[in-house]
Amino acid sequence: MTTSRAIMNRLFPILSLLLFAVSPCLFASNDSTNAEVYFISPSNGETVSSPVVVRFGLKNMGVAPAGFDKANTGHHHLLIDTDLPSMSQPIPNDKNHRHFGGGQTEASIELAPGVHTLQLLLGDFSHIPHATPVVSEKITITVE
Repeated sequence: MTTSRAIMNRLFPILSLLLFAVSPCLFASNDSTNAEVYFISPSNGETVSSPVVVRFGLKNMGVAPAGFDKANTGHHHLLIDTDLPSMSQPIPNDKNHRHFGGGQTEASIELAPGVHTLQLLLGDFSHIPHATPVVSEKITITVE
């Protein structure tokens, strides 16, 4: 029994330190209630040429790549000429729902001439909107 006790005496400090290090991850919330996602550019009503450089802004949360489950983070999805998808399902991935799962905060987007709407939606590590969705206002741009 003394061998078991000696092993436990050596392991206890290591296990305690490990638990202390990971405890923020175990008890962290994914609180998006004060978060804001917004367009740095283009501006609502702006006339631009294609390709359109779109820059994403985010306040009170962090950006993390898809697949990286860290509290208070997400990644950008750009909605083009569409309404918001279901807030309880993964965001679709198609020409109207562009994923930036690498953690990108800007993109160059080819758009046909005409009027287009853009909206940002933050998704979690698995592309699902947060419990309190983090959504920008929808903007309208004209592509020449």
